[in-house]
Amino acid sequence: MPIYNVLTPHQASPPHTAIAPDKRGPRMAPPVPADAVVEAASAVAENGMARKDVPAPAIFVVSKQTVRPAAGASAVGDLRLSVSDMPMLSCHYIQKGLFFPPPGVAMAPLVSSLAAALSRALGVFPALAGRLVTLDDGSIVIRCGEGAAVEFYHAVAPALSLGDFLVPGADVPTRLTNGLFPMDRTVSYGGHARPLTSFQLTVLGDGAVFVGFVANHAVVDGTSFWHFFNTWAGLCRGAPVREPDFRRNFFGESTAVLRFPGGGGPAVTFDADAPLRERILHFSAAAIRELKATANRWKGTGQDSEVNGKATHDSKAQGGCGQISSFQSLCAHIWRAVTRARRLLAADRTTTFRMAVNCRHRLHPPISPLYFGNAIQSVAMTATVAELASNDLGWAAAKLHATVAAHEDGAIRRAAAKWEAAPRCFPLGNPDGAALTMGSSPRFPMYDGNDFGWGRALAVRSGRANKFDGKMSAFPGQAGDGSVDVEVCLAPDTMACLLRDEAFLQFVSSPAS
Repeated sequence: MPIYNVLTPHQASPPHTAIAPDKRGPRMAPPVPADAVVEAASAVAENGMARKDVPAPAIFVVSKQTVRPAAGASAVGDLRLSVSDMPMLSCHYIQKGLFFPPPGVAMAPLVSSLAAALSRALGVFPALAGRLVTLDDGSIVIRCGEGAAVEFYHAVAPALSLGDFLVPGADVPTRLTNGLFPMDRTVSYGGHARPLTSFQLTVLGDGAVFVGFVANHAVVDGTSFWHFFNTWAGLCRGAPVREPDFRRNFFGESTAVLRFPGGGGPAVTFDADAPLRERILHFSAAAIRELKATANRWKGTGQDSEVNGKATHDSKAQGGCGQISSFQSLCAHIWRAVTRARRLLAADRTTTFRMAVNCRHRLHPPISPLYFGNAIQSVAMTATVAELASNDLGWAAAKLHATVAAHEDGAIRRAAAKWEAAPRCFPLGNPDGAALTMGSSPRFPMYDGNDFGWGRALAVRSGRANKFDGKMSAFPGQAGDGSVDVEVCLAPDTMACLLRDEAFLQFVSSPAS
């Protein structure tokens, strides 16, 4: 059974506090991690009295449960990290979640039912309740067994409403959204000592709720992340479960390992404190169709298939000639516009557009679409500033299309072999100021399948994990009509320029339009 503890906002501790499993039943929990409470540590004095020089916390935790996998959980044993998992050890945990309208039920039974369904979901995905363990040979495994557990927080924000978070035509209020997620800025290697996943239900003053899910990026990619989220929500509704595939058949029996001198583990490869502005830009289905039609009027050659970033389906075009996809057209539009907005880049500077490709269906033979773990590789397209400026949308989109279409079985295996010859963590970031990285996918089931019994979610939001100048994430539009929302993170001056670019903004609209 879950352990339920009531906590007060002033119980703050260092961010790497771990929960020790306790078989004796309910007990007073360790202090709430400081990163789970917005401004709580500084807003409350040691004696519990509010300080006069700082505001009270906007979001604070009122309880924390330790949730264990349900009895009869699948026995999966140790799961070795693959050559696609290990590079992610230097990345922050993934932080994503969903806003919902008021559920219309009392909070106590709601929290209880969510925790019970979470326990059952962990029984299906026991690896998510495990820990990372480094073996004597240097390999790292996910160990599921005695003491496996996760943290489930119940937080409240009585002074905030949905309108404080979802502000049309404005930057994302990151000071607030960062408080919707526990384990903030935890690096995935930290899964040796901390839970591999964590969850938070935040109840706003108007009754709306946010369900946040945080997961170790060396354990899951986006496909596995949303598979679990769908499973948890589905169990709340009594929906059937799609079992994950835990077989480690991605690249065979690789013996490559990552070694970290001193045993301290890696740090993130970018400046997590650099100033950023963040916007959610909405592209209607009609705007995306127009971008695709424009891109496909380009008369280039060498296009083999229609692909869509991290799409789970490739469709080989008839006659050996394929269309540039909708998503590639959208990405090219953003690549060109952000490059224009970076006005200090010289004409001969090389710009890079990077995206992750889902390898599950690209390998021969393909691996299961329900494969649990990271089954992604990063592909990069380059062009000079002058080339992007002097050529049209179709030229840039064709470069994206050709690179992604070529990343099939042979290219995947060559990339894996290259990594095995020189293992390293993935260099996430924008070190030269001329790169863009597209994460997530508009084909992930963020709205479809995530009904906890209260209806369709209202919006997707993420925390500050893995964000830097040029980081973008693509979400499906809330209406499910083929529109796309793109979360854009840019340096403040670049964002200001982008938001004055009429050629770019003509394709951006509000979700209601």
